[in-house]
Amino acid sequence: MATSAKKIVTQVKLQIPGGKATPASLGSALGPHGVNMVNFTKEFNDRTKNDIDTIIPVVITIYADRSFEFVTKTPPAAVLIKKACGLEKGSAVPNKSKVAEITRGQLKAIAEQKLPDLTAATLDAAVSMVAGTARSMGVTIKA
Repeated sequence: MATSAKKIVTQVKLQIPGGKATPASLGSALGPHGVNMVNFTKEFNDRTKNDIDTIIPVVITIYADRSFEFVTKTPPAAVLIKKACGLEKGSAVPNKSKVAEITRGQLKAIAEQKLPDLTAATLDAAVSMVAGTARSMGVTIKA
Protein backbone atom coordinates (compact mmCIF):
# COMPACT_ATOMS: atom_id res chain seq x y z
CA MET A 1 0.00 0.00 0.00
CA ALA A 2 1.33 3.42 -0.93
CA THR A 3 2.18 5.77 1.93
CA SER A 4 0.33 8.66 0.26
CA ALA A 5 -3.02 6.80 0.29
CA LYS A 6 -5.73 8.54 2.30
CA LYS A 7 -7.65 6.66 4.96
CA ILE A 8 -11.28 6.18 3.93
CA VAL A 9 -13.69 6.86 6.79
CA THR A 10 -16.96 6.02 5.02
CA GLN A 11 -18.91 6.01 1.78
CA VAL A 12 -22.28 7.73 1.60
CA LYS A 13 -24.79 6.92 -1.16
CA LEU A 14 -27.42 9.55 -1.92
CA GLN A 15 -29.92 10.37 -4.66
CA ILE A 16 -30.00 14.11 -5.31
CA PRO A 17 -31.88 16.12 -7.98
CA GLY A 18 -29.30 17.27 -10.56
CA GLY A 19 -28.15 20.86 -10.14
CA LYS A 20 -30.29 21.30 -7.01
CA ALA A 21 -28.06 20.17 -4.12
CA THR A 22 -28.11 22.53 -1.12
CA PRO A 23 -26.15 22.36 2.14
CA ALA A 24 -29.48 22.29 4.03
CA SER A 25 -30.75 19.23 2.13
CA LEU A 26 -27.50 17.30 2.71
CA GLY A 27 -26.77 18.33 6.28
CA SER A 28 -28.02 15.18 7.99
CA ALA A 29 -26.17 12.87 5.59
CA LEU A 30 -22.82 14.65 5.33
CA GLY A 31 -22.64 16.86 8.43
CA PRO A 32 -21.70 14.09 10.90
CA HIS A 33 -18.65 13.27 8.75
CA GLY A 34 -17.35 16.85 8.74
CA VAL A 35 -17.58 17.29 4.96
CA ASN A 36 -17.49 20.86 3.68
CA MET A 37 -21.03 20.90 2.28
CA VAL A 38 -20.63 24.19 0.41
CA ASN A 39 -17.74 22.71 -1.59
CA PHE A 40 -19.65 19.46 -2.22
CA THR A 41 -22.86 21.19 -3.35
CA LYS A 42 -20.92 23.54 -5.66
CA GLU A 43 -19.01 20.65 -7.28
CA PHE A 44 -22.12 18.44 -7.54
CA ASN A 45 -24.27 21.21 -9.04
CA ASP A 46 -21.52 22.09 -11.56
CA ARG A 47 -21.18 18.45 -12.59
CA THR A 48 -24.95 17.91 -12.94
CA LYS A 49 -26.07 21.27 -14.36
CA ASN A 50 -27.20 19.58 -17.61
CA ASP A 51 -29.54 17.23 -15.71
CA ILE A 52 -31.56 19.76 -13.71
CA ASP A 53 -34.27 18.05 -11.58
CA THR A 54 -33.30 14.54 -12.74
CA ILE A 55 -32.52 12.29 -9.76
CA ILE A 56 -28.77 11.51 -9.81
CA PRO A 57 -27.37 8.75 -7.58
CA VAL A 58 -24.01 9.75 -6.11
CA VAL A 59 -21.42 7.81 -4.09
CA ILE A 60 -19.37 10.08 -1.83
CA THR A 61 -16.12 8.72 -0.40
CA ILE A 62 -15.13 10.60 2.76
CA TYR A 63 -11.54 10.49 4.00
CA ALA A 64 -10.08 10.86 7.51
CA ASP A 65 -8.82 14.39 6.71
CA ARG A 66 -12.47 15.33 5.88
CA SER A 67 -11.73 15.64 2.18
CA PHE A 68 -14.04 13.81 -0.21
CA GLU A 69 -14.41 12.45 -3.74
CA PHE A 70 -17.65 11.56 -5.41
CA VAL A 71 -18.86 9.58 -8.40
CA THR A 72 -22.17 10.31 -10.09
CA LYS A 73 -24.13 7.44 -11.59
CA THR A 74 -26.79 7.37 -14.29
CA PRO A 75 -30.33 8.19 -13.15
CA PRO A 76 -32.44 5.22 -12.00
CA ALA A 77 -34.24 3.36 -14.82
CA ALA A 78 -37.63 4.23 -13.31
CA VAL A 79 -36.80 7.96 -13.49
CA LEU A 80 -35.76 7.65 -17.15
CA ILE A 81 -38.89 5.63 -18.00
CA LYS A 82 -41.15 8.22 -16.35
CA LYS A 83 -39.37 10.96 -18.28
CA ALA A 84 -39.71 9.08 -21.61
CA CYS A 85 -43.44 8.48 -21.02
CA GLY A 86 -44.19 11.89 -19.51
CA LEU A 87 -45.41 10.30 -16.26
CA GLU A 88 -45.58 11.83 -12.81
CA LYS A 89 -45.49 8.39 -11.16
CA GLY A 90 -45.92 4.70 -11.96
CA SER A 91 -49.04 2.61 -11.38
CA ALA A 92 -50.01 1.61 -7.84
CA VAL A 93 -51.26 -1.75 -9.19
CA PRO A 94 -49.08 -2.42 -12.27
CA ASN A 95 -50.64 -5.83 -12.99
CA LYS A 96 -54.14 -4.30 -13.31
CA SER A 97 -53.74 -0.61 -14.07
CA LYS A 98 -51.54 0.40 -17.02
CA VAL A 99 -50.44 4.04 -17.05
CA ALA A 100 -48.49 4.46 -20.30
CA GLU A 101 -46.81 2.80 -23.28
CA ILE A 102 -43.14 2.75 -24.22
CA THR A 103 -41.53 1.64 -27.48
CA ARG A 104 -38.66 -0.82 -27.89
CA GLY A 105 -36.60 2.10 -29.28
CA GLN A 106 -37.14 4.13 -26.11
CA LEU A 107 -36.23 1.09 -23.98
CA LYS A 108 -33.04 0.61 -26.00
CA ALA A 109 -32.07 4.29 -25.60
CA ILE A 110 -32.59 4.08 -21.82
CA ALA A 111 -30.64 0.79 -21.65
CA GLU A 112 -27.73 2.35 -23.60
CA GLN A 113 -27.65 5.26 -21.13
CA LYS A 114 -27.82 2.91 -18.10
CA LEU A 115 -25.38 0.26 -19.42
CA PRO A 116 -22.26 1.53 -17.54
CA ASP A 117 -24.09 1.14 -14.19
CA LEU A 118 -25.88 -2.15 -14.90
CA THR A 119 -24.60 -5.68 -14.35
CA ALA A 120 -25.83 -6.66 -17.81
CA ALA A 121 -23.22 -8.19 -20.12
CA THR A 122 -24.99 -7.21 -23.35
CA LEU A 123 -27.26 -4.43 -24.57
CA ASP A 124 -30.08 -6.98 -25.05
CA ALA A 125 -29.79 -8.00 -21.39
CA ALA A 126 -29.85 -4.33 -20.37
CA VAL A 127 -32.97 -3.72 -22.50
CA SER A 128 -34.58 -6.72 -20.79
CA MET A 129 -33.76 -5.28 -17.34
CA VAL A 130 -35.20 -1.87 -18.24
CA ALA A 131 -38.31 -3.54 -19.73
CA GLY A 132 -38.83 -5.37 -16.43
CA THR A 133 -38.67 -2.08 -14.56
CA ALA A 134 -41.17 -0.56 -16.99
CA ARG A 135 -43.59 -3.48 -16.54
CA SER A 136 -43.31 -3.19 -12.75
CA MET A 137 -44.39 0.47 -13.08
CA GLY A 138 -47.50 -0.38 -15.11
CA VAL A 139 -45.97 0.72 -18.43
CA THR A 140 -46.93 -1.40 -21.46
CA ILE A 141 -44.19 -2.22 -24.00
CA LYS A 142 -45.19 -1.65 -27.62
CA ALA A 143 -43.79 -4.21 -30.06
